[in-house]
Amino acid sequence: MRNPENVLNSLREHSAQTGYAYDRLYRNLFNRELFLQAYQNIYANQGNMTAGTDGKTIDAMSMERIDRLIETLKTETYQPNPSRRTYIPKKNGKLRPLGIPSIDDKLVQEVVRMLLEAIYEGSFEDTSHGFRPNRSCHTALRMIQNRFTRCKWFVEGDIKGFFDNIDHEVMIGILRKRIRDERFLRLIRKFLNAGYMEDNQMHESYSGTPQGGIISPILANIYLDQFDKYMAEYKKRFDRGDRRAYSKEYTKLADKRIRLKRKLEKAQSEEERSKLIDSIQELDGIHKTMPCKDPMDQNFRRLQYVRYADDFLIGIIGAKKDAENVKREIGEYIAKQLKLELSDEKTLVTKATDKAKFLGFDIRVTPQSNHTKKTKNGTKARNYSGHVMLEVPTSVIQKKLLECGAMKIAVHGGTEIWKPTHRGKLIDRTDLCILDQYNGEIRGFCNYYAIANNRSKMHKYRYIMEYSLYKTLACKYRSTKREIIEKYRIGKDFGIKFTDKHGNERVRLLWKGSLARDPHPLEQEADVIHKSKSTLKKPSLGVRMKAGRCEWCGKATPQLVVHQVRTMKELDETQPWAAFMKKINRKTLVVCESCHTIIHGKDCE
Repeated sequence: MRNPENVLNSLREHSAQTGYAYDRLYRNLFNRELFLQAYQNIYANQGNMTAGTDGKTIDAMSMERIDRLIETLKTETYQPNPSRRTYIPKKNGKLRPLGIPSIDDKLVQEVVRMLLEAIYEGSFEDTSHGFRPNRSCHTALRMIQNRFTRCKWFVEGDIKGFFDNIDHEVMIGILRKRIRDERFLRLIRKFLNAGYMEDNQMHESYSGTPQGGIISPILANIYLDQFDKYMAEYKKRFDRGDRRAYSKEYTKLADKRIRLKRKLEKAQSEEERSKLIDSIQELDGIHKTMPCKDPMDQNFRRLQYVRYADDFLIGIIGAKKDAENVKREIGEYIAKQLKLELSDEKTLVTKATDKAKFLGFDIRVTPQSNHTKKTKNGTKARNYSGHVMLEVPTSVIQKKLLECGAMKIAVHGGTEIWKPTHRGKLIDRTDLCILDQYNGEIRGFCNYYAIANNRSKMHKYRYIMEYSLYKTLACKYRSTKREIIEKYRIGKDFGIKFTDKHGNERVRLLWKGSLARDPHPLEQEADVIHKSKSTLKKPSLGVRMKAGRCEWCGKATPQLVVHQVRTMKELDETQPWAAFMKKINRKTLVVCESCHTIIHGKDCE
């Protein structure tokens, strides 16, 4: 069987050729090595230990189980199970539906995702940032800061119920442009039509992608790539002129200044020179108060566009009427071609010097300013106008602290005062667990807003969280905040001592990272949690499963299954197999069927 990397590389070769059509794609689903790679990709996700509607989890994965799955794909008898519907809260207080697919379906979806990503990634527009490798919220925000300078208007875009309203026929039609394999398209349609189970009742899905499904993000990007390409063409038609025309008043004053400078060179008397210098300085003062170029030049227009998932932002240099026309025309395109609808309450035309909302940031363009600063050449220039500012809203900080339960708001004399408070839900945890909870919340929030221009607001957030930690520990030990600070003081820091699994005493400090602005946080992958790479590469699960030997009893057998736990913490070290898993620091153990039966027999006692 072909190596998965070779298969995907051969698909990537033609990815950038938008006219290239892929055929005989379905046969790649018969490749066992691709399934083993897919299994390696998804096994570590804790959600895989949650059972789908078939009652199975990722535990007890085996080569036989994969082979049975491949056989159903060969005969096209494979039918995805309906996902189990659950709900998670949204920021606006509403609930977002989430589907939990079965493990077998996740495995097939991961293989399909790898194939689709190899086919389409090279042809996606650079204005798309959501659910893509080496892209993140921060790359989208940096693009806005670099490209949206001098914009006069923003069009804030949001597609109403996007993931629930994707039209299946439009989706298949888009895929058919590049994929000429009807068996592969039939498989995609099966996933789209799989439906979901809620309150023990089966519900059909006539539109939308399976929320929570592995293939949903890549299908969403393929769907909205049509809009990205439309916007690229729209920009070509919209943009007008090479540069703004110079202001006539500014040009007249510049010419007058040149004439005065020439007279100054020819002046004979000191009195005449003094008058000319005063005139030039007075002219310079007037000159610096007016724009160099005509801000209302109707022969110059520009449009910029950035999208993250179903949210997008358009920046326009032009009149308000131009922005309103853009909003109307893209609404018509989305309704007619993609069968979707823009959200009226979230799709707004906003003046650029006001604040547009995008990815949790307030975005604005600095207004006209006459302040100057010296350039590298030593001359003064007005460099404070038209810059894009990314700002963390005070309301977001307040909401985050209230959601965490780390703060209460007191009102004195009509003024709101933020006061840190203890978090009763954390009191039953260990000291180290409480500190880890606070560190994760402080570090995560501060890292996300590291790119903000008003980054100094993070000091207030961190202060509230820090003193909430002190109060939580004080409440736990029925002590005072002062006593807690003294008890856990380590030099100038606050920390908790603990003993690691090797018996070594270690210290975990309260996070005190820099709150200086970082325009490039975590390089290109702000949404990705980096893990240090070990020097010795551990064998993949596929290699371990094909080794033909039980990792617990040592028995040589081809009938192996993978025992898996959700987290290392749930292992009971009184059981020898659990102690062994902790020793090798793995959530998985490849064992023979008899050992797996014994392990689960112990679990049931």
